[in-house]
Amino acid sequence: MDEKLYKTVGCSGACSLAVGICVLVTGVVSGVLLIVNGGRLLRSRKKILL
Repeated sequence: MDEKLYKTVGCSGACSLAVGICVLVTGVVSGVLLIVNGGRLLRSRKKILL
């Protein structure tokens, strides 16, 4: 019984760690893309006003 519980907790921990890393990477990439696109919009705003 204890071995089964030990394996289940180990698998759950590994899955949680993997999902956390994926979410972190996705969040960083999304943030960088938003910053780049925001900068482009602000730069192109000057062309519209002229």
